[in-house]
Formats: sequence, structure tokens, C-alpha cells
Amino acid sequence: MENRYHYASVSVALEELKTVGFTVDYNLQEEAIMDYPDRYEIVHIYRYEGNSNPDDEAVVYGIESNTGEKGVFVAGFSANSESDAARVLREISIKGKNKQQ
Repeated sequence: MENRYHYASVSVALEELKTVGFTVDYNLQEEAIMDYPDRYEIVHIYRYEGNSNPDDEAVVYGIESNTGEKGVFVAGFSANSESDAARVLREISIKGKNKQQ
């Protein structure tokens, strides 16, 4: 089950998640996320929208693996900046919403 939080900035979201045990940088493990998406669950989502420039938009995912490892993945939100792993995470998030309904 995912939780949505609103922080002042991406860096504040990352610091807060770190204080509750989300210490792994999943941006360094993009291939694992793409190859084995069923091993990960998104438990927190934070979307940051820049005030003046749409290119400043970002999403912070708080992720927990099936082994209990917790970490974060930061993705640009604009269509031209989204990585393959970010698309997979978005799909995991969408599937999770369908399970809750």
C-alpha cells in the first residue's frame, strides 16, 4: 500500500525517508527493477512540481524489496526525462492502485 506525502522539496523528501530506513539508492539498481519488478513494492510516492519550470518536476519513490531492503528512486517527471526503470515503477504504482480498489 502506497502513501503519498508532500514535502517542500525533493531533498527534504529524501532526508525524511532516510530517517525511516529508506537508505538504498535504487537509481543505481535500475536493471534489477526492470528485470524483476515483482520483487519491489512502492510504499511511498512524492511528486515535486517546480514553481516555474515543468522540467523541475520529479517523483520520489520509497521502495521496499521482497527481502525487506528499503530505498528510494528519484525520477524526472517530464516525458522526455523518464527512464525505463521509472516507467516500470509507474506501472508498479498503477497496479498497486488497482489492487486497493
